[in-house]
Amino acid sequence: MTTALLSVVFIYGLFYGRLPLPVNISLSVSLAAFLYINNRHKHMDFISIDVVAQFSKLRFVNATLKIATLFILTILGVVSRQPLTGAYLMLVMLVLAVFVGGMKLHEYVQILALPLSFLLVGGLALLFELQAEPTGLINVYAFGVWLTVSAEAQANTLLVVSRALGALSCLLLIGMSTPMSDIINTLRRMHLPELIIDLMYLIYRYIFILLALHHEMFDAAKSRLGMSDYRSSLRTTSYIYANLLARSHQLASTNYDAMESRCFDSGIRFLVQKRSISWVQRCLSLGLIATTGMLALIPI
Repeated sequence: MTTALLSVVFIYGLFYGRLPLPVNISLSVSLAAFLYINNRHKHMDFISIDVVAQFSKLRFVNATLKIATLFILTILGVVSRQPLTGAYLMLVMLVLAVFVGGMKLHEYVQILALPLSFLLVGGLALLFELQAEPTGLINVYAFGVWLTVSAEAQANTLLVVSRALGALSCLLLIGMSTPMSDIINTLRRMHLPELIIDLMYLIYRYIFILLALHHEMFDAAKSRLGMSDYRSSLRTTSYIYANLLARSHQLASTNYDAMESRCFDSGIRFLVQKRSISWVQRCLSLGLIATTGMLALIPI
């Protein structure tokens, strides 16, 4: 719901004066309705990206080719000179994740919703400026100053947000189509230090362990009417997070003892299946890089 409301304010302010008012309102409301409808289908409080990657049809694509291609697309999206590149990358990543990878649309939107909310908040901070006089396209008087939206701020915000969304879409596709074992194997082939790889995997793994633990605690507290009113919810939330901190230390200690008892030295190994690279995959990769590069380097 928060993402949908932020999108209404952001899209309306971003395209105010650039599009006819009815079109601008329709676009803002339509995007908000799309985000709200696809983000409300929640059968659990979180979606494990690693589980999504295990069921993606793109997991059969060679991980090195996939990561290298998406990393290059991310760089091209960041250095792009026009917003069209970010929109193109978002559309391509959506098609690859949902229509090619077989991921459900509402799951894709649910994973995208949280980082999108942060981007929209940052976009609003770029879009609105503090002025002493009402000199912008939109002028709102608050606390003795004017919040204004100028044409220059609209152009800069559109470029920055499009770059961020394009890069975010590429990085999310890596996580949603590549199992962690393949990512670690690719990083090991790039000669990344074993210590960094081990820490990265353990931190990644514990994020989902703590999320699952928090989910269980929250359901247990809710079933005992711990969230019946505002005061009770505050007290219950403080108990949950205090207990979660203690349990996290306990799990870390147990995990360390288990690794020590198995004479762990360094290097978490996974059985990785080797996947060949077909000419079709090579051509598609080069085609995506070439089209994105042309869009990124075309002046505004």
